[in-house]
Amino acid sequence: MSNRAPYAADPARSRGRELPAARGGARGPRSEFQRDRDRIIHSIAFRRLRGKTQVFIAPDGDHYRTRLTHSLEVSQVGRVIARTLGLDEDLTEALCLAHDIGHPPFGHAGEDALSDSMARHGGFDHNAHTLRVLMRLESPYPDHEGLNLSWEVLEGLAKHNGPVSTPGWALAELNDAFPLSLGQLPSLEAQVAAIADDIAYDNHDIDDGLRAGFLDLDDLLMLDFVADQWREVDRRFPDAPHERKLRELVRSQIGIMVNDVIATTRSMLKAKNISSVEAVREADQAIARFSPEVAAQERRLKAFMYERLYLHPEQRETAEKARDVVARLFAAYAQDASLLPRDWLGNLPELEPMRSRHIADFVAGMTDRFAIERCAEIYGVRPDGLSNV
Repeated sequence: MSNRAPYAADPARSRGRELPAARGGARGPRSEFQRDRDRIIHSIAFRRLRGKTQVFIAPDGDHYRTRLTHSLEVSQVGRVIARTLGLDEDLTEALCLAHDIGHPPFGHAGEDALSDSMARHGGFDHNAHTLRVLMRLESPYPDHEGLNLSWEVLEGLAKHNGPVSTPGWALAELNDAFPLSLGQLPSLEAQVAAIADDIAYDNHDIDDGLRAGFLDLDDLLMLDFVADQWREVDRRFPDAPHERKLRELVRSQIGIMVNDVIATTRSMLKAKNISSVEAVREADQAIARFSPEVAAQERRLKAFMYERLYLHPEQRETAEKARDVVARLFAAYAQDASLLPRDWLGNLPELEPMRSRHIADFVAGMTDRFAIERCAEIYGVRPDGLSNV
């Protein structure tokens, strides 16, 4: 990478991997971070994201986003920012692609159910579970468990939302095995991945919400900064079909946010005199960020989306049904472990809390469709009302 900034992560100076890789033979001219990205893309856990909820649970339409398409969109936004700032694009991409791998079926509804079911055994957190999947559960190699990703990818996933002062059991166990400096800020690549996630779902969820009829453009235009963009779109494309104007509105919003992050981050780098990766991690605040003005607009947009979409009465009703599916699945496997597939049953620990954590690992790996089918198979009745679009 010829234009690498001094504060960018360097794969040639990686802190290494948890386990020694004894396999011989070069598998293409790839950097350490490129290898990590490729391992993530080729993983079963990544492929399962296409069957996991983003906003709408088990949607009937083919055009709604899933965790997989969301992750791809986050990656696109993250790479643009990383390239412009001279960061390592491959590390940024790996973090963007993997950041949601730990989500259970039905998104946050499924996570709430698993957290309740696991309350006596340490709870469940999707971010920590992402690390657990990548470091322990996804094991395609003959000589070690996990994908054995680089330290930089794992630390970025562990704390892309900032330092972790009190890790839960899953992250604490993994950090004991391979310390990830949880008290420090992560790399700038990880910070970019986190803000790219915000940019992607803030705007693409608008697209899905409008498509499903849960959001109304007139209500959205009560937000002044959105109304300003809509007027500009209408001025530039007065004769364009309404649906195309809506797509242009979303693109315009993304562009404004991306440009703002780039400009603000450059200002922060200069103000904080950041000239190394170590200086990024030792800073007193995140470097990649929105300007105060755009940050305030983004908070208002989030509040609007929670009120009008995420916590919409129909969404909450569907989420409650989804929580019930996950809760009943966990209860069934906990009561009768013989219901587990043979390989999962064969590795089931006898003692708690490891036994319940093993069951939670299995349930968390399910897609929405698989969870619905297993619930119908176990209880004899197919759950209904799990799609409201």
